[in-house]
Amino acid sequence: MRFVVAVDQGTTATKAYTLDEAGAFHPVCELAHEQILPRQGWVEHDPEALLANVRQAVERGRASGAGAPAAVGLDNQGETVVAWDARDGRPLCNAIVWQDTRTREAIARLKAAGAEAETLARAGLPLDAYFSAAKLRWILDNVDAAKPLARAGHLRLGTSDAFFLDRLTGTYATDVTTASRTSLMNLATLSWDETLCDLFGVPGELLPEIRPTAGAFGEIAADGARLPLTASAVDQQAALFGHGCHAPGRAKITFGTGAFALAVTGAAPLSDPASGLLPTVAWQCAGQPAVYALDGGVYNAGSAIDWLRGQGLFGDFAELESFAGPSALARGIVFVPALSGLGCPYWDRAAAGLWIGLGLDTQRSDLCRAVLEGIALRSAQVVAAMDRLAPVGDAVSIDGGVTRNGHFRRFLADALDRTVTQPATPNVTSLGTAWFAMLGAGLVEDPAALPGGGGEALRHAPQDPLPAALHARFADAVARARGWWRDTSD
Repeated sequence: MRFVVAVDQGTTATKAYTLDEAGAFHPVCELAHEQILPRQGWVEHDPEALLANVRQAVERGRASGAGAPAAVGLDNQGETVVAWDARDGRPLCNAIVWQDTRTREAIARLKAAGAEAETLARAGLPLDAYFSAAKLRWILDNVDAAKPLARAGHLRLGTSDAFFLDRLTGTYATDVTTASRTSLMNLATLSWDETLCDLFGVPGELLPEIRPTAGAFGEIAADGARLPLTASAVDQQAALFGHGCHAPGRAKITFGTGAFALAVTGAAPLSDPASGLLPTVAWQCAGQPAVYALDGGVYNAGSAIDWLRGQGLFGDFAELESFAGPSALARGIVFVPALSGLGCPYWDRAAAGLWIGLGLDTQRSDLCRAVLEGIALRSAQVVAAMDRLAPVGDAVSIDGGVTRNGHFRRFLADALDRTVTQPATPNVTSLGTAWFAMLGAGLVEDPAALPGGGGEALRHAPQDPLPAALHARFADAVARARGWWRDTSD
């Protein structure tokens, strides 16, 4: 029976799964890599270490089945960038990860010059250090070898997927979903935008070719076999597809390092800069028009839980499963998970994490409960913004590490005032990547015929929807967290 290998190259690890034509979906491996934190606000990965893990994941996936896989699919971190020498593939520096904020001052200068109107109109994105363009410019300005290589025509500059594809298959390309996260692609034309490239100072000739998500990306050599790579996508778009969100109004939230909500909107980008939401490409199959979505990100979800544990406020995750009495929010104890700033709909990197409402009677369990609630409440803010712009259905599909917590799932349903469903599949991102690979290889033809998430494992309907007054209380706390890291030099 034919099968495909899906490789999920994420922020903390690289995972591999196999999916066969009967729908059997199996884990293969999970390979962690180092988080490099050179200074405050800087987050880096070793590109060679990431590539080695991707290679190993492909090889293990190939060895796990009977015969060679029909295809391989790869998803990536999104806004993470790499620069390398075209002649030998050697990276010039560590990858700059999507979480990195070293370009915050450059972004502020662009905002002050009024440049955000162009990025919103052309790329559909606000000016923020989250996106790739300013990171790419930082490499050109600060890595010694970059400009000489560029002048000689030997510099390659792109998101991490382009580095992987170049080294694995010899194809210097990215896909439309990843390109839509750079601030350099025109969302209407699906091509690099000359005005945006000039705005950020990133020469378009250095960037990879933009291709459909599901289609031909070359072949990978694995233990003597040549494996066609037929899909490449951003992890969050792969997760959207894996959740079965194939029609307008279908939405998902993935709770990983951050919390990322996407909702399918249809055949045209839907833009409203005042909403704080991001129009983005959901996917594109070769020979077909692109499908678009709305995107909203919360920077800290699982990372806030990890931080909480690192402070010694809980030891075992079982301690977070049940809490007595009214919610922390109802008792006035609020946590704003802005440890890396605020994403959608605020886009405020100067915001800071905040506990408020503490008293002498506040206990560790109250602090832990408030963190879980804060993640859910920020996610609810994103979904509410989506619903105002394009109606979101009565159910939202969720996945990710935080969703293993039953208390969190129940509170999220009340915060959203929607049923939350959780797929049976353990890694929806890899499942979406596998389906993209099947589409790209021609093993399936109609995305609408594919199921979502391998079946539904859990469902929580709202039991006690939060009143408007409590949402307003949380919004007040968010307002107090905003702008904290403002310049105080005056």
